[in-house]
Amino acid sequence: MDVTFMAALVIILALFFDFTNGFHDTANAMATPIATGAIKPKVAVTIAAVLNLAGAFLSTEVAKTISGGIIREGQDGIHITPEIIFAGLMGAILWNMFTWLKGLPSSSSHALFGGLIGAAVVGIGVHSVNFENVMLKVILPALFAPLIAGAAAYICTRLAYALTSRHDPETGDKLTQKRGGFRTGQIFTSSLVALAHGTSDAQKTMGVITLMLIAVGSQPVGSGPQLWVITACALAIAIGTYTGGWRIIRTMGSGLTDVKPAQGFAAEASTAAAILSSAHLGFALSTTHVASGSVIGSGLGRKGTTVRWGTAGRVVTGWLFTLPAAAIVGALAALLVDSGPVGTAIAIAGGIGAIVFMFLRSKKTEVDHQNAVEVEEAGTAVRFQKKKTVKAGSAGSKGEQA
Repeated sequence: MDVTFMAALVIILALFFDFTNGFHDTANAMATPIATGAIKPKVAVTIAAVLNLAGAFLSTEVAKTISGGIIREGQDGIHITPEIIFAGLMGAILWNMFTWLKGLPSSSSHALFGGLIGAAVVGIGVHSVNFENVMLKVILPALFAPLIAGAAAYICTRLAYALTSRHDPETGDKLTQKRGGFRTGQIFTSSLVALAHGTSDAQKTMGVITLMLIAVGSQPVGSGPQLWVITACALAIAIGTYTGGWRIIRTMGSGLTDVKPAQGFAAEASTAAAILSSAHLGFALSTTHVASGSVIGSGLGRKGTTVRWGTAGRVVTGWLFTLPAAAIVGALAALLVDSGPVGTAIAIAGGIGAIVFMFLRSKKTEVDHQNAVEVEEAGTAVRFQKKKTVKAGSAGSKGEQA
């Protein structure tokens, strides 16, 4: 198949993956502030989109990890082709769409890595994959990041409640707790997570496009993403973020635990710190793993709350299946593409058909900004309604919101 056509197809597919990454991961930054009423849903996704766009220009270290770290491009005669990258993207996109349909906050990063690895193994051979880098920069961070972020969120939550606890100085009786300030703080911490997400996740698509450009000889091996690549990926993830990804916001905002402002503040601060640190070091960390770990850790840190371990188990199961499932789809797509133009056409048609099917299936149980999350305010669950504002009905609205 013509190299120019396949290269153009890969760029389009990569940007669509970036778009799915955006709506898939909006929940990482904005689910908890939406759940606590800190930010209205539409405003939240708008802020996240703008900050994702800005964050994409801050670093390219993760992009370099993908374009020159996972696949041994240019080493030992290994030459990855646009066809292989195309197949890998198919695996990543289809897994992203499937988990979005199910409302599972799975890792777009691992879907991408899995798809590329599966396609490379089939198209070139096992030796084409740098498994040392996969272990050091993908698998180990995936194991430790949620635990570290969860522990940090647990400690931050306990500190937040301990430092703001109020008691009568004479009787020692517990007074109404005024923690409404954490709701304002959530605006800043969630914004920082959105900025961090753009810094980390937009780079993954930059890395894929750069890998393809290296493969067709348009830029040298080991070089970073070009400005037009950075700009296109920043726009794609920002537009995807603005669409909302409401199904996953529902899971992250209220499916794992009931979130109060102090919890949300602690979870988002821990998430942002972990993601920004990993992006600086070039670790292709999953923002989903970090954010989920932080939410669970904050839930464990607040007395009287309950972590819904059944939902958490479903989320973790999705994590475990992400890399191998995307790898299998990527491998199957590589087999089709390797068979020639007819196989490539079948892969394209099959991928588009699967995406359209899942989109239409989602319409049967539609989730949007009006019904994604129930907001706990003044002790009462209140749904966001169109053109209505949430009204507080007790003293807790003046600042308790524990």
